[in-house]
Amino acid sequence: MGMWPKLSEEIEMIEILIVAALVIWSAVVVFKKVFPKTSNSVFNSLSLWCERQGWHTLAKRLKPKMAIGCAGGCGCSESEEPVAKKVEVQAVKWK
Repeated sequence: MGMWPKLSEEIEMIEILIVAALVIWSAVVVFKKVFPKTSNSVFNSLSLWCERQGWHTLAKRLKPKMAIGCAGGCGCSESEEPVAKKVEVQAVKWK
């Protein structure tokens, strides 16, 4: 009987850690979407700091990708190919 209360406390602690990790991950994703230029600057600084510490794998993961297109997060095409125009559906007119 003495083992069960301790086990429930350990499970509760694991649940808290999982929820905290999900909240932090979600906050990072929102930060990157809402403030793309600031997040690139922050992650570049973190990457350089990790590189100086000798944590090369972490530095590579934190380094922001090079921006292609307008880099404004607007969803415009990242490729240099011209975007094909959609053909509008036209109504058939009978004479």
